[in-house]
Amino acid sequence: MSVIQIRGVVKRFGPITAVDGVDLDVGYGECFGLLGPNGAGKTSLVRMITGVSPIGEGSIRVDGKDVTQEPRQIKSSLGVVPQEDNLDPDLNVLENLVTFARYFDIPRAEAKRRAMANLQLFELQDRQRAKIEELSGGMKRRLLIARALTNQPKLLILDEPTVGLDPQTKHLVWRKLRSLKAQGATLLLCTQNMDEASFLCDRLAVMNEGRIIALDSPQELIKKYGGSQIMEVRLRSDERRDLVLLKLSEQSLQWQEIEDTLYIFQGDGQVLDQDLLGELVIMNQHAPTLEDVFLKLTGRSLKEQ
Repeated sequence: MSVIQIRGVVKRFGPITAVDGVDLDVGYGECFGLLGPNGAGKTSLVRMITGVSPIGEGSIRVDGKDVTQEPRQIKSSLGVVPQEDNLDPDLNVLENLVTFARYFDIPRAEAKRRAMANLQLFELQDRQRAKIEELSGGMKRRLLIARALTNQPKLLILDEPTVGLDPQTKHLVWRKLRSLKAQGATLLLCTQNMDEASFLCDRLAVMNEGRIIALDSPQELIKKYGGSQIMEVRLRSDERRDLVLLKLSEQSLQWQEIEDTLYIFQGDGQVLDQDLLGELVIMNQHAPTLEDVFLKLTGRSLKEQ
């Protein structure tokens, strides 16, 4: 059984369809990533999973429970790490965790024991008496994750957990999240950080305009959509553009054209012939990355929502 089961979910805001017929399963013990540009529908989907926003159409079950019928039970089994800092500035670090435990009716002694264990996990035990305003941005992010573990959740939902962090803190958070997964935790990760997705996620769903347009492991997505090499080129002559595109099609090559740059995706064994190469100025050649796949699937042009 899946820890998250989504069937035919739709969410509309007036004339805008934020989530458009999504089907998705997330298995127990996996780290599942949601990727997508701003406005793709990731946040709307997560808000429905966590019971914060009502479902327009379709159904969502979390740990076998319907989110519309048993929202309180579902929330008790979730840990949520928001993108925005919502720590209580009037309480110190330890008090933030112990007070949060009251929402789950955890006895104070047990709440303090869990708080200290989670602070130690994220290397914050020496700051337990510090005020929130005394913490760095990285410490606050780590504290938010520590707080989300208070109720020993079956599912940990993380919204951009390392946004704005320096490389050292980012890698610390990644290591701790991998450790949690190794202990059996299920993670649902919303991120626009491709390195983060590649490092942490077993599977990824790429969302765009409310739909899931690709779903697989990071490695398989790169293999399927990125090919073996990507060339960034410009035309030697704009007048010969149609001829160049025709030649690319004749050689069964995929490409994207953004302003004056062509991105050519070469599969295994695909080589541009000399006549075609003579029409091009090669700017860059590299092995495909998850970011290349993301841009190919969702577009390289900026989309304002």
